[in-house]
Amino acid sequence: MPITRVLIANRGEIAIRIARAAAELGIASVAVHATDEAGAPHVQAADAAVALPGAGPKAYLDLAAVVAAAQGFGCDALHPGYGFLAENAALARACAAAGITFVGPSPEHLETFGDKAAARALAEAREVPLLEGTGALDLAGALGFFARHGPMMLKAAAGGGGRGMRPVRSADAVEAAFATCAREAQAAFGDGTLYAERLMEHARHIEVQIAGDGAHVVAVGDRDCSLQRRRQKLVEIAPAPNLPDAVRAALFDAATRLTAGYRTLATVEFLVGPDGDHAFIEVNARLQVEHTVTEEVTGVDLVRAQFELAGGASLADVGLMTTPRAQGYAIQGRVNLETLAADGAPRPSTGTITAYEPPGGPGVRVDGCGAAGLAVTGAYDSLLAKLIGRGRTAAEAAVRTARALAEFRIDGVDTTIPLLRALLAEPATVDGTATTEFIDREAGRLLAAAAALAPAKTTAEPVFAAEPIFAAEDGAVVAPLQALVGVIEVAVGDLVRPGQAVAVLEAMKMEHLVHAETGGRVVRIAVATGDAVQAGQPLLYLEPAEVEAGAVLATEALDPDAIRQDHAEVVARHRFTLDEARPEAVAKRRKTGHRTARENIDDLVDPGSFLEYGALAIAAQKRRRSTEDLIAATPADGLITGIGSVNGALFPADKARVAALAYDFTVLAGTQGAMNHRKSDRLLAIVADQRLPVVWFAEGGGGRPGDTDTTAVAGLDVPTFRSLAALSGLVPKIAIVAGRCFAGNAAIAGLSEIIVATRDSNLGMGGPAMIEGGGLGVFKPEQIGPAAHQWANGVIDLLADDEAHATRLAKQALSYFQGSVKDWACSDQRLLRRAVPENRLRVYDVRALVAGLVDSGTFLELRGGFAPGMVTGLVRVEGRPMGLIANDPRWLGGAIDGDGAEKAARFLQLCDAFGLPVLSLCDTPGFMVGPESEDAGAVRRVSRQFIAGAKLRTPLLTVVTRKGYGLGAQAMAGGSFHSPLFIAAWPTGEFGGMGLEGAVRLGYRKELEAETNPMKQKALYDQLVGRLYAAGKATSMASALEIDAVIDPADTRRWIVGGLDAAAGTARPWAVRVDSW
Repeated sequence: MPITRVLIANRGEIAIRIARAAAELGIASVAVHATDEAGAPHVQAADAAVALPGAGPKAYLDLAAVVAAAQGFGCDALHPGYGFLAENAALARACAAAGITFVGPSPEHLETFGDKAAARALAEAREVPLLEGTGALDLAGALGFFARHGPMMLKAAAGGGGRGMRPVRSADAVEAAFATCAREAQAAFGDGTLYAERLMEHARHIEVQIAGDGAHVVAVGDRDCSLQRRRQKLVEIAPAPNLPDAVRAALFDAATRLTAGYRTLATVEFLVGPDGDHAFIEVNARLQVEHTVTEEVTGVDLVRAQFELAGGASLADVGLMTTPRAQGYAIQGRVNLETLAADGAPRPSTGTITAYEPPGGPGVRVDGCGAAGLAVTGAYDSLLAKLIGRGRTAAEAAVRTARALAEFRIDGVDTTIPLLRALLAEPATVDGTATTEFIDREAGRLLAAAAALAPAKTTAEPVFAAEPIFAAEDGAVVAPLQALVGVIEVAVGDLVRPGQAVAVLEAMKMEHLVHAETGGRVVRIAVATGDAVQAGQPLLYLEPAEVEAGAVLATEALDPDAIRQDHAEVVARHRFTLDEARPEAVAKRRKTGHRTARENIDDLVDPGSFLEYGALAIAAQKRRRSTEDLIAATPADGLITGIGSVNGALFPADKARVAALAYDFTVLAGTQGAMNHRKSDRLLAIVADQRLPVVWFAEGGGGRPGDTDTTAVAGLDVPTFRSLAALSGLVPKIAIVAGRCFAGNAAIAGLSEIIVATRDSNLGMGGPAMIEGGGLGVFKPEQIGPAAHQWANGVIDLLADDEAHATRLAKQALSYFQGSVKDWACSDQRLLRRAVPENRLRVYDVRALVAGLVDSGTFLELRGGFAPGMVTGLVRVEGRPMGLIANDPRWLGGAIDGDGAEKAARFLQLCDAFGLPVLSLCDTPGFMVGPESEDAGAVRRVSRQFIAGAKLRTPLLTVVTRKGYGLGAQAMAGGSFHSPLFIAAWPTGEFGGMGLEGAVRLGYRKELEAETNPMKQKALYDQLVGRLYAAGKATSMASALEIDAVIDPADTRRWIVGGLDAAAGTARPWAVRVDSW
């Protein structure tokens, strides 16, 4: 039956929205209003209006008056909007009795879904996932539920919208929370009944819009409503960003199964956990505030559909037999008359709107109820307008919505616009990572960003109403803000002590305690529960009276060491993560000669500096194991992550801060699970943002196949490895390996700039199971990548005796990237004059030379087991960190082979990335040649050292200690003798285009062949070598200006320091390179 006239039983922007839809359908509309809203914008939007008895929200909750108004105006339909009586089955029945079509569901569905306990029972019967919960309960039931299940959410049984809802995390908070929720529920819905559910932390709030015609139900779309403050939604997005298709399909299926047989619109709300597990929250059997975003992406006018379905149309008639395809994204920001306090609590904003100018432009929509001159109080819901922006992507929609909010001019009152703009700038808003705790957790940072975006304030005279001004009266206890009276805590005749709470006011769905400033006796109470009051309005009056000693509570002495119940529960929960709670696990580590993960972290970071992230995570295996078992057996999901300081005694705080991670081999063999991947991803994001060095204890068995609480098929979309790889050259990363380190854990080590490993470690890209599974044989773990092999092939940079030694080496290695130190010492530099033998053919220990040249105890050689002819390491000179490369004449006479060139090239890249100057000690006859060398790819491999040297941005200082021959010597000098900041030689230096012996044999072959007497030929050969040696002496090179100086070895440190001083600030910009191999 077509509808001809509808009474809109609501106010504000939703009443205007309904009136507009009715007008487009040719339906006459009648507005209702409280006595204090006769001039409100929603009244002007309808064709007619009728006053309801009373002021404030109570007027809109007067069921009999609402139905009478509809009858009086001859309305054949009633649309309840949302809030107030929208989910009241009695209203639907009263409409039916009066012959009025109720634009909403049947009374039976309203009773089922309006009673949240009944809705849970139906969900259970239809196999919709649920959190543990109750039916209607009293305080004793709430206490019992908490005792059984721990943290819970108390909820109003008769309504939603965040009213009558509180999380409870400690037993001693149950009673107060229960009273508060019941009072809020009674005020908002006329029913104080509550129920409880287990609290699900770190979840997204995803809801599904459904439509039904009594025979069929269809999912119209989904919305992400996770951005909430104190359980009140602020920003909604459709469709939910980055929601896996499998999860979306599961939610749609659950929503339609739950609402089978339903007619008109409803929203089915779910919590969705990090791994896609989901649980039913409630059904809102009405139009939702955020219906707008679904309309924008589907093209469906949901209010029009409500009218048509109420008039008897089928889903086919309204074009909704199948789920419409979402086109792009839409984001709604709720423009509320409020601001947030520093603790995240909303503060109502009241006054007179002096300017109200909504924005426009393509893809922008505003549903509002504001007007210039409108006086607003705290009596009603704070929602003033909803601004919706549409875009092809969530990011584009966010930018458009933010732009429109910036253009939205609202003067005279404070709104959430600055906060909304700050939220829309957050990546978590559009990438699907925001959870329901995001705003409360980040309140301080968001408020700071919002403050910078807040507009200047203006004032004007009110047009529609004037806010009363109350004169100060003796003995009056007044309202500190505009609000509704929740409860008066005292009665006439009571004695009140100074500071005692005497009333509870409700504003913006939050409670505010009113305290008496002075003591006295209550002589009159001026207001009643439910009254709307203005700031400064008297609530009650006191007369002076002496409060008897027995009536004054003694001031309780505060014990700073006292632990409240909620705190004690957190302490108890954290205890499961500590070694003291896991003696068997500790004993296993002792048996293998290893330390625990926490012992390693404690040894690494400075005492008291570690801030642990994600300590309470457990393995994602709830489908196969109990939560209690997982808490006890999988603490931190086998990965300790956090931020601390390392070497804080040597460096300032900003240089000492480090990200530290440690896989725990006692938890599922240190494997990489769904939750610990999320932990490492979270910390790596902080590392990237804050540019923190990373130290990672990588022991573990790689990927974990046993996690069940996830939608992953192969898990190849985890960003961990890419995130760590992307940090290459941006922050120094050090991996420490002890015991077994295979597969994904080995990849963590391999992606680090420096690997420190113990002698008993095994490091490999595949463990025994993977190798056997690939048909490659059966091996024991100790046969795969033993440390001795990985030390010889260059995988390991530093070889340690045990974990304690490895940790010391890691801290030392890290120190070179942290900066200079003040205290240093060095050997007697005169001893360097004898470091290189006078006999040019006699080898010497270049490592001893380095140790004597640099600051005492600072030479830390890297990859010492690989390519021994090329020495690379970290050193200090007068406390300044540097890199060092040097040739070892004991290996191939100092010739540079393919391994050595690659080792040097990679080390130069390391120094280049982190701004370390490089000291090159050259003593080489050139690159290694010969068939074997060429077969090993020498042409490409040695070229890597040239490219790395040519692209080096940091200062290169070259000192030739003996031989400087050919291309090899040029490579040690960055590609050319004039590439370094300086190139100097010791008196023992000798130079040539190639080795002297080779030059003689090549250049004087005919002369030598002509001399047939072997002794004379040898004498001629020695004479020619001596002649070339004399020509290529260091002094000759300096005279020809091919080198800069010949220096006293004892003066080398002075040259190094002077060169560093001259080079300060001369680093060149990074240049693109193509690796030669």
